[in-house]
Amino acid sequence: MKVMLRNNDAGHLMAYVPKKDLEEPVVEQTDGEEGKILTLANGWKLCIANGEPLKLPQTVEAKRL
Repeated sequence: MKVMLRNNDAGHLMAYVPKKDLEEPVVEQTDGEEGKILTLANGWKLCIANGEPLKLPQTVEAKRL
C-alpha cells in the first residue's frame, strides 16, 4: 500500500494512508529483516523496504504486518 510520510509542525513523523483516509503519528521505528518497521499510534505496524535514507515528505510502498 502507498503511505505518505512527512514531519508535522512539531517535528514528529506522520504517516498518511490515502486508501484508508488515515493519518497517524509514528510512535516507534525499528529495524527488521525486511526493512524499517514503523509503529503507528493506532497500533498498526508498517514495513518499508530498506533503501536510501528517507527525504521527507515522501510516498513509499509499505506492507502492513
